[in-house]
Amino acid sequence: MNDIHDQLDAVIRQAMPPLDRKWWHTATIYQIYPRSFCDLNGDGIGDIAGIASKLDYLKSLGIDVIWLSPIYKSPMDDNGYDISDYRDIAPEFGTLADFDHLVAEARKRGIGIMLDLVVNHTSDEHPWFLESRKGPGSEKGGNPFRDFYIWRKPAPDGGPPNGLRSSFGGPAWTLDPDSGEYYLHLFSRRQPDLNWENEKVREEIYDMMNWWLGRGIAGFRMDVIDYIGKQADQEIVHDGPHLHDYLREMNARTFGNRNVLTVGETWSATPGSALLYSGRDRHELSMVFQFEHVTQAWDETYGKWRPKPFDLVKLKSVLSKWQYALSDDGWNSLFWGNHDLPRAVSRYGDATGHRKESAKMLATVLHLMKGTPFVYQGEEIGMTNVPFTTIEQYRDIETLNMHRLHVEAGLSPEEFIRGANESGRDNARTPMQWSAAPYGGFSTGVPWIEVNPNYATINAEMEMTDETSIWNHYRRLIALRKAHPVIVYGEYQSWLDQHPDAFVYTRTLDRDRLVVVANFTAREVSLDLPGELQFTGECLTSNYEPVDALGENVALKPYEAFAVLAREG
Repeated sequence: MNDIHDQLDAVIRQAMPPLDRKWWHTATIYQIYPRSFCDLNGDGIGDIAGIASKLDYLKSLGIDVIWLSPIYKSPMDDNGYDISDYRDIAPEFGTLADFDHLVAEARKRGIGIMLDLVVNHTSDEHPWFLESRKGPGSEKGGNPFRDFYIWRKPAPDGGPPNGLRSSFGGPAWTLDPDSGEYYLHLFSRRQPDLNWENEKVREEIYDMMNWWLGRGIAGFRMDVIDYIGKQADQEIVHDGPHLHDYLREMNARTFGNRNVLTVGETWSATPGSALLYSGRDRHELSMVFQFEHVTQAWDETYGKWRPKPFDLVKLKSVLSKWQYALSDDGWNSLFWGNHDLPRAVSRYGDATGHRKESAKMLATVLHLMKGTPFVYQGEEIGMTNVPFTTIEQYRDIETLNMHRLHVEAGLSPEEFIRGANESGRDNARTPMQWSAAPYGGFSTGVPWIEVNPNYATINAEMEMTDETSIWNHYRRLIALRKAHPVIVYGEYQSWLDQHPDAFVYTRTLDRDRLVVVANFTAREVSLDLPGELQFTGECLTSNYEPVDALGENVALKPYEAFAVLAREG
């Protein structure tokens, strides 16, 4: 039966035209959380001028695109993901002139700037919402801005219209006393959801997107884009019936004819729906972020606040499933971390005993898969989770809300802090560690959130001067992607799927075959390889001594990872 399936798969692959080659297939993208990246004016908050001052650092690393978390004007209830003016810059970050300068200077270095597009919701201080609160909607001949948001009458008992819950905890509805109606907010109560069924809302958003595209940006990362098709009355949050209609319309009205990159954040995505978003004939997005490799490790009751023990077999299963699903159409995004996730080396590696080796191993496994790799700021120097001890040290609204709700539900404060230190969003938001100077060289003033105290030994200045550093390992991996088409377009196949300690996969393109072997444990592992993987070739990368020959048995050191390239004929 497997032979028949393999034959059918081969026929299907041959029948499909080859993927159109895009510039972002060979690119590596670097995410910057502006508030925490580099503060040039000493107010303790990172700024656009600080980002511009580090462009040569990113050029040296080999980065092609910078994804900026939101820099728009905002009251910062959710650190910029609550926008009060889509066409202005938050004063703490700088000005539009600063932004234009950043785009121009980045372009000189061959780097594009990708903006975070947050259009599921706005701030409650956005002029649209301020007008919306003034009265009933256009169906009564009144205020047209009322219909820019989702308002509903109370339930018969005076409570919320239905049971929708906010992702930040509590009901997703807040009562507006003046009008006696509730508005929907799937996140903070200060982030009211836009009504995408209103054509005027969509027109305003498309016009705004074109305004930014006209300023020369390289594309958009689209925040919770799978929410925009919501049907509030039916309690449908993700993947609403008109979601893909809106995305095709957006494509046609904005970026469709431009050579830019679009990435959708889709927590609900499945391999099937990912092809709806990014299939070659769909005319929607370049790719999506999917999070199945993240959520498979969450507790059924307490979610990420009490994560399950690491399970490599499950992780391999998920990663391979997505590699296979998008092998011939669509495109994968490759990432371990971002501004919402814990530090990769703390979650998947060994932040204390084998930080350097495990960080390099994780980079090797990710960057040699098929897809576009994303590097989150500090990942390239092996930054780790924060060792906070009290809830007062946290700044993230999600963490603060969940602390209240989970502790009230019976989770002990100590257990919650342990979970937050493992999974909380502030792990990724502590300041970038540039040097051993005070505050890690991030700022001359007191940072908005504490610096991880290990900055004296983990910082970019030290990493860049060490040829064997994590930073230099990332730099070489990024260069390999540009030099070897097999890394970009080679067919993926996993091996030894049930092995509890090792991750083995191949990439094959024409006469080239790349074998990637990684040990995910802090102990030595003896690995028996099938005959198909036994050969002598060229070692493209390793985090110990180079390996160029694979025999029947391979002895792997703690967190060892390497890739061997062979060419037939």
